[in-house]
Amino acid sequence: MVEKNPLSLFYVVLVEPKNSGNIGAVARAMMNFDIENLYLVNPCELDNVCYARAMHATKILDNAQTFTCLTDAVKNLDFLVATSSIESKTEKRHLRNPVLLEELSEKIFDGKGTIGLIFGREDYGLFNKEIAACDIMLKIPTSASYPSLNLSHAVAIVFYSFYLKSTSIPSRRRSLGSCEKQKLFEFFVQLLDEIEYPAHKKEHTKIMFKRIMGRAMPSKWEYHTLMGVFGRIRGKIKREQVKKNH
Repeated sequence: MVEKNPLSLFYVVLVEPKNSGNIGAVARAMMNFDIENLYLVNPCELDNVCYARAMHATKILDNAQTFTCLTDAVKNLDFLVATSSIESKTEKRHLRNPVLLEELSEKIFDGKGTIGLIFGREDYGLFNKEIAACDIMLKIPTSASYPSLNLSHAVAIVFYSFYLKSTSIPSRRRSLGSCEKQKLFEFFVQLLDEIEYPAHKKEHTKIMFKRIMGRAMPSKWEYHTLMGVFGRIRGKIKREQVKKNH
C-alpha cells in the first residue's frame, strides 16, 4: 500500500502577487518539495515569463485555482499560517506575535486537516486583517539590516524545512478540525461577553486566544476538555446571575 504524501495537505496561497516570475519560481519550488496545491488571489497574468521560471512545474500553474478574495480561497482550509517579516515589538500585541519556522516545523504535522500557507504581496505583504484571519503568523529569521525575503525564496525556505520533517511524522495524528476550532473560539468569545470583559480589550484578547490555540494545535481530547471547562464556567456564571436577580 502506497502511503499518502503528507505534504499533499498543504495549500500555497499567494495573495495578489505582482511579479509573474515569482509565481513561476514558487511553482518550481513547490514541485521540488512535493507540494501540489496552488491558490492565487487576484494574481497578475501568468505570462511566458511565469511559465519559463516554473521550468518543469507548469502542471502546478495549469492546475492553480484563482480567487477574487482571500476569504473565498481559504474557506475550506482547516489551519492557516500567515507569513510576514514584520513582527510585534512587544508580546502584548498578539496580531504579529510570530512563531519561528523551526518551531512550526516541529509541530505542523501533529495536526490533521488541510493547511494553508499564506504569502503576501511582494511590496506590502499581508494586511493586518488578513493576518488576523489566520491561526498563527510565521517568521523566518533574517538579518535586521534587511529582513524582507524575496517571495519565492521565502516559499522555498519554508518548504525545505517542512520537507525535512515530513519523513518523521508520528504514526498517530491529532484530529482537531476547523469546525471544532471555530466552536472553541465562539465559546471563548461568549465567555468574554458573559463576564463583561472590557470592550476595548476584547479584540486583542480574541486574537491572543487564537494565537495560543494555533501554536498549541490541540487534539480532540484536549478540545473536549477545554469545552468542558468553559461549559462549567459559563454554567456557574449563569447560576450566579439567576441568584443575583432573585
